[in-house]
Amino acid sequence: MASLSASNHVARVLSVANHVADVDASSRIANSWRRCLISHKLDPARQGPPQTLTEAEIRHVTEPMEETIRLAMPELDDLARVLREAGYCVNLADANATMLFSRLPGEADAKMFLDWKIYTGSNFAETFEGTNGLGTALAEQKPILVHRDEHFREQWHMFSCAVAPLFDQAGRLAGAINITSCREDLERAAHQLALAVTMEATRRMEGAIFRGHFRNAWIATVPGDGGRGLLAYDDDRRIVGACRSARALLGLTDGLIASGIDLSRYIKLDHPCHADEMVELRRADGSLLGQGHVAPPLRAKSHAPRRDGPVDRYDALHRLAGRDPGLIKSVKRLRSIGDHNLPVLLHGETGVGKDVFARAIHAASNRARNNYVALNCAAMPESLIDAELFGYEAGAFTGARRDGSKGLIVQADGGTLFLDEIGDMPIALQTRLLRVLENREVWPLGALKPVPVDIRLISATHRDLGRMAEEGAFRADLYFRLRGMEVRLPALRERADRDDVIRQIAREEAPDCRLSDEAWSRLLAYPYPGNMRQLRHVLRLAGCTAENGVITDADLDLPPFGGRTAEIDLEAAERATIIEALRKHGGRVTDAARALKLSRATLYRKIKAMKIETAQ
Repeated sequence: MASLSASNHVARVLSVANHVADVDASSRIANSWRRCLISHKLDPARQGPPQTLTEAEIRHVTEPMEETIRLAMPELDDLARVLREAGYCVNLADANATMLFSRLPGEADAKMFLDWKIYTGSNFAETFEGTNGLGTALAEQKPILVHRDEHFREQWHMFSCAVAPLFDQAGRLAGAINITSCREDLERAAHQLALAVTMEATRRMEGAIFRGHFRNAWIATVPGDGGRGLLAYDDDRRIVGACRSARALLGLTDGLIASGIDLSRYIKLDHPCHADEMVELRRADGSLLGQGHVAPPLRAKSHAPRRDGPVDRYDALHRLAGRDPGLIKSVKRLRSIGDHNLPVLLHGETGVGKDVFARAIHAASNRARNNYVALNCAAMPESLIDAELFGYEAGAFTGARRDGSKGLIVQADGGTLFLDEIGDMPIALQTRLLRVLENREVWPLGALKPVPVDIRLISATHRDLGRMAEEGAFRADLYFRLRGMEVRLPALRERADRDDVIRQIAREEAPDCRLSDEAWSRLLAYPYPGNMRQLRHVLRLAGCTAENGVITDADLDLPPFGGRTAEIDLEAAERATIIEALRKHGGRVTDAARALKLSRATLYRKIKAMKIETAQ
């Protein structure tokens, strides 16, 4: 629809209600407009901001969703980083259309959202605001794009909203993921692509929520819905949970699940459950659905069935290391320290997978049965980090919860606390964290006595903490406390097994597609300033846009690599070439030098200057 004046817009809305519009009167937008006029008694010409909750009210409505939010936040933050440059505001809302968390775009676009109160605490229920992405998606429980003047209220015509509902582990509506843009230069087709990316991110959030809730159960993927339907069952093969799509495919209800229905009704197993096993799944009537995949509990029990003997608890770390010599050395060192409570400092560029590596360290430790708790120090406002990290007692400050709040450190007691972007932690909080590490106790805000804690600390940063400590920008004593063992995570362009990594991520993000030769060549040559995270989102989007299951060069959203000089780019390319030659020749410098047409002495000098790890 073209932009309309207020009077024209009101006339258009009324004509749809009377079935005389020149648009499809049976469309979802038209149906929503009718609901707004007839059922909600709303005025399309009304001006004014949306209803907005106070901070205390926000905390009250957020509390029941804390676990859901915690499990969904990593994907939400990733989505916000991907869409930020395109000017999108990303929100997580509850089932009543109240925005609980917001990630604003860059400063130039953020002002519009702040001026119009499109941020945390704003409510966009269809019953109040009329047709809009968030309210209408929740009302219909379906993804939707509401583009500019498709909004019921004329004042929202500068915005385009793409929204995907979010369902919890029991298939209940939990909320929605909303992305909103105010850029006039983006056509509807561009927003449709952004909606596809948002829907995919929401599916992954739902998977994380499901696995987090049933972390002690076996999980089977159910064919259909992109292979993402999830079924949980216990060691006695009783079904204990099923996601929304699995319930629809298998005909499962709360009553059937509560009755302890046997898994054999849907999966035939003549042997113990095996991790990473492919099995046939059938409907209750016996008709074949297809193959499913079985995954073990996240918190494996000591009596859980094993495949081919004991499982190496360091398997996940070895898989992450791949064939990269530097990472292989780091994993060997991590094995050597075993379960000693030694702090680990991960260093690497943005997007290299520091959180994934930290989770694998936790899973390999004797703390794996307990909580892994993460905080991104850069993403959290300075005013909130204190309360989030250390907790507070009831009445500690105006607006505090009546029963207080456990801080993340206490939540991680017995487990692992991961502090991402530790270099962005304010100096005052660094002092408090140092005290926790020294005394093994936490003083929540307003508390009269400390709380003893037992945590393993893993920190991560892309900054040079040693230099920051020398310059006084980071506490030197805390730096040496954090640096029990430092692990450098290489940038994707530096990895010796970059081709393996790209192939694996392509299988995960675009499983139904294959790469054309041109696309593969471009993926190999690109330097990836955003590293693994950028590669995943590029392939995820390519999988959505590929025609006939083939990803071509045109499907790859790989912008020019800015922010580096040509000299540095050439050096990175030369380094990658040397690493690849060493890999092909099994680390033999003489053979690699011959292949590169360099003298052995020259190659040794370059290896030393570029700090390239060679296998021993």
